[in-house]
Amino acid sequence: GPEELALLEKLLGLPKGNKYGVQGERKVPVLQTNNGPGLTGLMTIAAHLVKQAKKDQLLGSTAEEKAVVQQWLEYRVTRVDGGSSKEETRIILKDLNIHLEDKVYLAGNIFTLADILMYYGLHHVMVDLTVQEKEKYLNVSRWFNHIQHYPGVRQHLSNVIFIKNRLYTNAH
Repeated sequence: GPEELALLEKLLGLPKGNKYGVQGERKVPVLQTNNGPGLTGLMTIAAHLVKQAKKDQLLGSTAEEKAVVQQWLEYRVTRVDGGSSKEETRIILKDLNIHLEDKVYLAGNIFTLADILMYYGLHHVMVDLTVQEKEKYLNVSRWFNHIQHYPGVRQHLSNVIFIKNRLYTNAH
């Protein structure tokens, strides 16, 4: 929600000063704008901030990349934010693990807003995983570790530790 948007703002190098609030029971983020109506929803506000920062490449370059970024942003809002049960979390990690099997980032070979917001959305989940679980979702762990070391992304969030020797070797 609002905390993430503040992190994103900082990552994008935007001046502080945006006022965020939340709306309704589901605590949907709202951005108060000086001129005109406020913006509602994590995706809408995040995309707006990216455009404000003139970093449109974070939304994807090609039509296909843009669609994939959009798809993962929607997944983030509908599934990750909605899912609170252990079972749902397991399904999300499984989905992501399969998707990331042959990719560096969610949209393939480029770092996008989808990676940033998925990282923020999953941080609390990854912090709580056991070593065994991290190994079970190897591709998610690799991706997450990569994103948390991406310049400017992690900020004050805790560093999630991954045991490198086990995670990255193909020990038989």
